[in-house]
Amino acid sequence: MEVKARAPGKIILSGEHAVVHGSTAVAASISLYTSVSLAFPSHSGNDDTLKIQLKDMSLEFSWPVGRIKEALAEFSNVISSSPTSCPAACLKSIGALVEEQNIPEAKFGLASGLSAFLWLYSCIQGFKPATVVVTSELPIGSGLGSSAAFCVAVSAALLALSNSVSVDMAHQGWSSFGEKELDLLNRWAFEGEKIIHGKPSGIDNAVSTYGNMIKFKSGSLSLIKPSLPLEMLITNTKEGRNTKALVAGVSERTIRHHDALNFMFNAVDFISKELSAIIESPVSDEVSISEKEDCMAELMEMNQGLLQSMGVSHASIETVLRTTLKYKLASKLTGAGGGGCVLTLLPSLLSGTIVDMVIAELESCGFQCLIAEIGGRGVEICFDEFSSTDMNQNL
Repeated sequence: MEVKARAPGKIILSGEHAVVHGSTAVAASISLYTSVSLAFPSHSGNDDTLKIQLKDMSLEFSWPVGRIKEALAEFSNVISSSPTSCPAACLKSIGALVEEQNIPEAKFGLASGLSAFLWLYSCIQGFKPATVVVTSELPIGSGLGSSAAFCVAVSAALLALSNSVSVDMAHQGWSSFGEKELDLLNRWAFEGEKIIHGKPSGIDNAVSTYGNMIKFKSGSLSLIKPSLPLEMLITNTKEGRNTKALVAGVSERTIRHHDALNFMFNAVDFISKELSAIIESPVSDEVSISEKEDCMAELMEMNQGLLQSMGVSHASIETVLRTTLKYKLASKLTGAGGGGCVLTLLPSLLSGTIVDMVIAELESCGFQCLIAEIGGRGVEICFDEFSSTDMNQNL
């Protein structure tokens, strides 16, 4: 039996940066996925290795399971089948296993993701050979939650073939976990995110796990279920940014201009609350949908103006804004800013020809354009009885 799992990426619809200062933010899943397949050897043989293939990068890493067991032997008392943080000493041993691999220098950022994988695998499945195949539609490091989608998809595949959850293996096609299983999965994914990011908020893995939209403020989360289909053009500027530096910059500006920034944070809070209310309110006809889309567009533009005033825009972001504005489309940065990705709302009545023109102009600037539905399903699994070769080809 082999299992596939897929987990969506995420965007921040409103509230980035301001959320750090107590405002409400709204995040949503997107129909761009990271997929993970897991297969155990079908018969006993000489292959006693744990392999992970990163198909998009044409990279494969493997460890003899005996080597993993030996490296983690002294930590057997902390390795648990329930979500557990990886102790620093254990993480160091896992890091040594990762360092044994021939990771290309340009891809060295993969090391933390491989460490998260080894911890999750060892805890949930123990020390047994398997082949794990990873593919992704999400650009790495662009603010679309690629690391969280990886941790969620890995956790889903591992749990689906474990004794920790009960799933229907006979179900045809994609299916979801139950509520309790999703909660367990989310907690495991968060442990993986902690290895990758140190102190993540938990928002990214929550959105990837549960899907739909999430409104969050001061650590409190609540699910939002959209009443209308939403589609966004996501433009990856390919401009790298330092999230910590951008967050620190807003904090420093707040110290210098305390009252002004607090007014901005309050304004963002109102924008997020109004946006979530619009998204959840029922619709009855095309006019109602168009009116809601117009209101969302205005709120996105206001949020972007406030983000510019916080000092987190960038020349590449401004290029996207100018380009989409020519076509009367509303856009805003998503995430930390300083580069990364920009969201553009695509109204339901917008001509496909216009969309093609916008994309062509943005791509001529060297940007990457992706179209995604917003607020869809979270993590899903699918069982197959293909051979490993067939499964790898299908992925």
